[in-house]
Amino acid sequence: MTNFIPFAASILIAFGIGSNDTSNALGISIGCGIIRLRKALLLFGFFVLIGVLLQGQSVMRTVGKDILDVNISIISISLSVSAILIILSNWKKLPLSTHQVIIGSLTGSGIASGADINFVSILKIIISWIVSPLVAFFSALLLYKAMEKTISKLSLFRIERILRVLLLLSGILIAFNTGANELATILGPVIHSGLVEKMPAYLLGALFVFLGAALLSTRVIETIGKGITTLDPYSGFAAQFGAGICVLFFTFLGMPISTTYCIIGGISGVGMSKGMKTVKIELIKKVAANWILAPTLAFIMSFAIMKAIA
Repeated sequence: MTNFIPFAASILIAFGIGSNDTSNALGISIGCGIIRLRKALLLFGFFVLIGVLLQGQSVMRTVGKDILDVNISIISISLSVSAILIILSNWKKLPLSTHQVIIGSLTGSGIASGADINFVSILKIIISWIVSPLVAFFSALLLYKAMEKTISKLSLFRIERILRVLLLLSGILIAFNTGANELATILGPVIHSGLVEKMPAYLLGALFVFLGAALLSTRVIETIGKGITTLDPYSGFAAQFGAGICVLFFTFLGMPISTTYCIIGGISGVGMSKGMKTVKIELIKKVAANWILAPTLAFIMSFAIMKAIA
C-alpha cells in the first residue's frame, strides 16, 4: 500500500502535465487559429512518448538521483504535495512549473527527514530556472526579427503555407520536450527509487499525459494562447520555436527547466518587439508571483508533513 502512494501521485501529476502543458505545445497554435485541438492531441501524445524514450534519461538522473537519495517516504510526500498543487493551479487557470513544485517538495521532505541534500545541484537547477525564460525571450525576439527580414518578403499565400508547417514542427518540438523534460522530472524519483521499471513507467506516464491533455487542457490554453499578448501565426511560431530550442538545449544539459515559463518568455519577447503596450504586464506579474510561490509552498508543505510523521 505504501508503494502505491508515490505511484498514484506520479500518475496524477502526469495527468496534470497533460492538462497544463498541452498549452505549451498547442496553446499558441490554437490562439492563432491554426490547429484544432482534437486533431493535435494524438500527435502531442505520440511525441511526448518519443521524447521520454529518447532524451529523458539525463533529466531523470538529475531529479531522481543527483539532488538526494530518495526513499519511499520522501517521494510519497513530495509527489503527493506536488500533485495537489499542480491540479489546483490548473483549475485556477495559472500555468505552473511541474519541476518547481517537485524539486521544492523533494528538497523540503528531504531536509526534514535528514537526507543528504546536494545543494550544488539545486543551485544549478535554480539558476537554470532563472536563465531559461530569458534565453527563450531573446531567442524568440531574434527569430521574429530574422523572419521579418526574410519570410515577410514573400507573398501572403506562401507565408501562410510556410507558417502552418513551421507551427506544426514547433508544436512537435514542444511535445517532445514535454516528454524529455517535464515527464522525465516526475518519473525520475519513482524509477531511481526502484519502485517501477523504466518501460512501464514511460508508457503509463505518456498515457496519462495524453488523457490529461484530452480531458482538461482547455483552461490553461486560454491563458497561454490568448492571455499575454495578441498572437498571429507569424509571431506565434517565433515564440514557440524560440522556447522549444531553449528547452531542448537545457534538456541536453540534464536540467529540469519549465517549458511553461520558457513559452511565456518567448511570447513576451515577441510581444515586446511590437511595443510594451501589446503585452499584458499584470498577467506576467501574476505568473511571476506564482513562479516564486509554487516551489516555496511545495517546500513548506512537504517539510511540515515529513516533520509531522517522522
